Amino acid sequence: MIGWYQLKLFVEHASGISMDALHVLVGFGLFLLASRLLQRPLRSFLPWSALLFVELANEAYDLGVERWPTLATQLGEGAKDILLTMALPSLVLAIARWRPAWLINQANDRRQH
Repeated sequence: MIGWYQLKLFVEHASGISMDALHVLVGFGLFLLASRLLQRPLRSFLPWSALLFVELANEAYDLGVERWPTLATQLGEGAKDILLTMALPSLVLAIARWRPAWLINQANDRRQH
């Protein structure tokens, strides 16, 4: 049976997409999925928190499975992965909460008035 770490390596090599890019893409996809499954809007902290929980669990797993030359390098890579995963969902959450008009098609808005 293939393990979680081996599955991630397979996806990286089979897709040709770097692990960093996969963190961005999969993280945003999971954020959207969490919003739908939890039936909460993107402005809610719940989908964002669910993604953070999943990402922290993923990095904790990686910390136990991967062996890097130094712990500092491994921790730095984990921190980068968390930042890459959470960056786009954090931006969308912030815009949805504090500037929701940016997400509305303004041309469509003008036609309705």
